[in-house]
Amino acid sequence: MAKNTSLGNARNNKEDEFYTQLSDIEKELSHYKEHFKGKTVLCNCDDPRISNFFKYFALKFEELGLKRLISTCYKNQDVDLFTQNDCEKAVWLDYYGNPNDPTNTDFSTVQVKELKGDGDFRSAECIELLKEADVVVTNPPFSLFREYVDVLMKYEKKFLIIGSQNNITYKEIFKLFKENKIWLGYKAGDMAFKVPDYYTPRETRYWEDETGQKWRSMGNICWYTNLDITKRHEDLILYKNYTPEEYPKYDNYEIINVNKVSDIPQEYDGVMGVPITFFDKYNPEQFEILGLANSARWLEYECYTVIENKKIYNRVLIKRKK
Repeated sequence: MAKNTSLGNARNNKEDEFYTQLSDIEKELSHYKEHFKGKTVLCNCDDPRISNFFKYFALKFEELGLKRLISTCYKNQDVDLFTQNDCEKAVWLDYYGNPNDPTNTDFSTVQVKELKGDGDFRSAECIELLKEADVVVTNPPFSLFREYVDVLMKYEKKFLIIGSQNNITYKEIFKLFKENKIWLGYKAGDMAFKVPDYYTPRETRYWEDETGQKWRSMGNICWYTNLDITKRHEDLILYKNYTPEEYPKYDNYEIINVNKVSDIPQEYDGVMGVPITFFDKYNPEQFEILGLANSARWLEYECYTVIENKKIYNRVLIKRKK
């Protein structure tokens, strides 16, 4: 795969400098325990010396019944979580648990190995480690989300990863949703991340705690996965009835507009345009995804979300199955 964007450049982009809290990992992963027994887990954007993803799986190694835990990182990470100094070598760790002391929570002395290359998840040696994994769990660089998912799909890996909700509108990602090859996990919405000291404050969603640690909150964060979960088989409860007055049609299209997912009419069998937040409630047994309105010349179903000559936000085009 050609490296259209270098990982080094991505990591210098402050939008990629977000570090996940252990509590957020614990909340989401609590729903997936049955998927890890006897499996090899790979965290391939995580320095094992500091990563909360590695820490979670190391702490839960025996409880989850893991077979193996692999963690790799790009070379410009150091033991200091937010260092601005580059390491000469990328590192990785091959962990098989601690049967002599499974309750041990100190991983500071865990021995890491050096990679031959820079630790880019697309490099040949990292791909070889990917091939050995059953499930991949991490927070990949935000700016390389499309490239990252492409690698996972190419090698047919199960995964649970963090990304922006806006990623759904990418052509490559939306296609996977439409084909039911990827879906959202349990947590969707606001999530707080640690950010480096050199991070430039935004007007909103930024603060410093009592220790001086900088934080950034993002309100459209999702977990993306292809691990089957109970949530995606639960019907969205519908209670509203269709009326032409409440559900206007788009100009030039026989498609009604729905402003809130909770307002999807229960007995309407035609095509509907719903907010992108619909994916958090999407059950493929209840609805069919037809396309993405307002930006989709490349899709089978194209439509522009204009009502009485006024444009509105992008909409997902769906149709009820039941």
